[in-house]
Amino acid sequence: MLKIEVFSSPGCAKCGHAKDVLKKVAKEVGGDRIEWREVSVLDEMDYAVKLGVLSTPAIIVNGELLFTSLPSEKKLRQTLARMLREEA
Repeated sequence: MLKIEVFSSPGCAKCGHAKDVLKKVAKEVGGDRIEWREVSVLDEMDYAVKLGVLSTPAIIVNGELLFTSLPSEKKLRQTLARMLREEA
C-alpha cells in the first residue's frame, strides 16, 4: 500500500488542481492499494518542514518528498505505477 500525502495551503489554486489530478490517477493506477490524505501546511507546519516541504503543492509518498510541484499527469501515473510494482 502506498501512502500519499498532498501538502497544500488555503486559497492555492494549483493545490486544488493537484488534489483533483492525484485522486484521479490514484484511483486509475492503484485503486485500493493507494491511501492518501490532504495535509494543510498551516495546520501541520512542523511536520511539513520535517519532510522538506517548502512550497505547495507538494506530494509525499511513503514519507519521501517526491514532487515539489504538480508533475504532469503522465509522470505521476508512471511514478505511482512503478512504485506499486516495486512493492508487489
